[in-house]
Amino acid sequence: MAAAQPGRVPPPRRHIEHPRGGPTVLRIILGTQLRRLRESVGVSREEAADAIRGSHAKICRLELGRVGCKERDVADLLTLYRVTDEERRTAFLALARGTSTPGWWHRYNDVLPGWFETLIGLEEAASVIRTYEVQFIPGLLQTAEYARAVCRLGDPHAAAPEVERRVELRLQRQALLTAPNPPRLWAVLDEACLRRPLGGPGVMVAQLRHLLEMTRLPNVTVQIAPFDLGGHAAAGGPITILRFLEPDLPDIVYLEQLTSALYLDKRDDIDHYLAVTDQLSAQAASPRDSRAMVEKLIRSLEER
Repeated sequence: MAAAQPGRVPPPRRHIEHPRGGPTVLRIILGTQLRRLRESVGVSREEAADAIRGSHAKICRLELGRVGCKERDVADLLTLYRVTDEERRTAFLALARGTSTPGWWHRYNDVLPGWFETLIGLEEAASVIRTYEVQFIPGLLQTAEYARAVCRLGDPHAAAPEVERRVELRLQRQALLTAPNPPRLWAVLDEACLRRPLGGPGVMVAQLRHLLEMTRLPNVTVQIAPFDLGGHAAAGGPITILRFLEPDLPDIVYLEQLTSALYLDKRDDIDHYLAVTDQLSAQAASPRDSRAMVEKLIRSLEER
């Protein structure tokens, strides 16, 4: 009975043929499927670690998609998990090779922290990106000049070429919103995002006009949480929730900090943050009223 159960885990061929999200997503998919295989035959993480001459922590990182995996290790795990069909083994090994293939963002490694690289890969694969921002216009909706001001604020001592590299990376990320089959971006912005004059009035006017332009895309929704809303459940900081059509990719909550980030994928955490963002979306101004707020602020800035 147990020997037949690994066959219930489908071969990962479709992920190799359509590797949207690059190595980040492939690592998560490979880790998820290897975990399912291990559990289907009742093998412990300790036993799996012994099979690849590693540690319990290494198996945890592999199954969570935090690290790539050598083909030799995958082959040894497949043997331990009783996967003997050559076609299935070949598909898994090809997926393992894909986890080491650099994504397009690899060329920005000089300015791209490892904790942020994961987010870029997840954005590429997401079907829905929900975000709440308390201080800045979201990176996916920023103009070059506004992004430049944000980068300088975050690192005032950065050299000009480094700032330009960061701005270029941010603009490259935005291409996914107008690519074929783009994700839906649903952003709720605290009113402070609109009123904090980063880069000066001219930069802010251009940024707000760009924000209005982006809301004309069918896959982009922007709502404003006005000051008179008072306190709300999401007041603690920015939140991003990424949702996927791929069944091997769980919903993920991304919480950015000053020099690091948290990625939460436990169901209880996800449900909590989804409830918070749902409540905030219900309380914020409608997309139509939010556009009117932005237009009014643009007129106010232009009259100064």
